Amino acid sequence: MKNLSLLLLMSIIGTSLFAQSNESLDLEKAITIGLEKNLNIKIAVETVEIQEGNQRIGSGDYLMPIVDATYTRSFSNEDVEQVFATDPNPRTIDNAQSRSKNFSVVGIYGFRPESFIVMKRLGVLTEISELDAKIAVENTVANISSAYYRLVLELQRYEVLKRTLELSQARLNIAEAQYSLGGAGKRDFLTAEVDYNSDLSLVLGQEQVIQNARVNLNELMALNPEEQFLVNDTITVGEPLLLQNLVENAFLENKTYLITQRQENVAFLQLKELRASRLPVINLNASYATNTSNSDAGILIQNQRSGFNYGGNVALNVFNGFTLNRRIQNAKVQQKIQGFAVDQYEIQLRSDIHRAFNTYTTNRNLLEVEQKNYAVAKESSEIALERFRLGIASYLEFRDAQVNLLTAENRLITSIFNIKEQEIELRRLSGKIFFDNSFEELNLPSED
Repeated sequence: MKNLSLLLLMSIIGTSLFAQSNESLDLEKAITIGLEKNLNIKIAVETVEIQEGNQRIGSGDYLMPIVDATYTRSFSNEDVEQVFATDPNPRTIDNAQSRSKNFSVVGIYGFRPESFIVMKRLGVLTEISELDAKIAVENTVANISSAYYRLVLELQRYEVLKRTLELSQARLNIAEAQYSLGGAGKRDFLTAEVDYNSDLSLVLGQEQVIQNARVNLNELMALNPEEQFLVNDTITVGEPLLLQNLVENAFLENKTYLITQRQENVAFLQLKELRASRLPVINLNASYATNTSNSDAGILIQNQRSGFNYGGNVALNVFNGFTLNRRIQNAKVQQKIQGFAVDQYEIQLRSDIHRAFNTYTTNRNLLEVEQKNYAVAKESSEIALERFRLGIASYLEFRDAQVNLLTAENRLITSIFNIKEQEIELRRLSGKIFFDNSFEELNLPSED
């Protein structure tokens, strides 16, 4: 009866865990889906579009002339009384009509010395927005990778708990048979049943952990939380990483570090821009106008003029209440602050890499120990089970061996997961988790 209940329960759990999971999902596919659908990436890419638009518009504001075209028509109907110097008698005209039309094209170009500096600054800001988008991509890749391997880890833990439950079932069957035959007391049988129920509770709790791990992965891929896939059931440890290579790559390819450097450059360009605003501004203007007037009253019945006008001026700010001096001083301070920010992030980046690498190295060293420990615990558990079947070992001895095996296997798979997680973090910090280099174009898979 116990065996039948166990099989029924495990069938229900298996159906819950793997329902609708006939489609296989490997890490590469998970990352591709995430890059197509993740909304943080979409927002970052659209932000790049905005900044590129600002750069194009900025070019027009600073380097292109302004041209306005105007066309005007006007009409009037008035009662007019006129007195001319040559005729003392007044002249009265009722409903005198007048009409005029005017067309003009006006072009203005103002050359400001800081214009080219502004263009450079807008270009650097565009680079920063592109790097921000690449950071969003790298963070998404890292998060999906961690979530994917976390799901694999929880599935492996589930399998470990299932095997532990099977051992508890075997022990319960032996204790029940011994109790039925009078070879053991009821206490041993009840203890075996309590341990079985405890292990069953762990299995059921692990099912919830797996479902939440699936939801977390689906969230990063922007999929329905109920979407389920078959995932690989192994975690492979890569080749050993070298600290020197990680640090060198980080200072060349880490996108956050590159952003801090470009922000320092922006501060420098802002200072140059303010200093250049002290220089004279040259304004050029030209216009073409045609104007026609018709009137029933007055000396002129029709007046028509057309032609070009042009000119220019040079403007120099003489005094503005020391506002420019204050802005230049603030820009100098901001440049210094950004220099400190670069130095600070350099220290932080080195520290982050060393911390992650220390954890990575420790877990690689522990892996061999955990593998040996698991082999010993497995052999000990097999011996204890056989001794328990033969009646020469107590239930406490068997349970201790069972718990030791569970602990050893959990520590082994957790150690492998920790290595993989630190590999992901180190590759992210070194800027090599997705892009080959920081100049690589932001070409992402499309949903179309």
